[in-house]
Amino acid sequence: MTAVEKNRLQWKCRRGLLELDLILQKFLERKFEGQDLKPLNELLDFPDNDLWDIVSGRSDRYDERFGGIVARLRAS
Repeated sequence: MTAVEKNRLQWKCRRGLLELDLILQKFLERKFEGQDLKPLNELLDFPDNDLWDIVSGRSDRYDERFGGIVARLRAS
């Protein structure tokens, strides 16, 4: 992943919901290197409230291809 792609992903992790913003920033700090982050990039296209429901475990309404990244976000 290039520096430009990394910066774009970090910018995309900036969210309006503080809780979500904190979890995503912490995730990138800890789990960024050597990971395929394409699913995360696609997951970040969800609206904040829907994404928060998924990350917090209140919703399991997401495509199965996001299962791995959701599990890692929930464990963060």
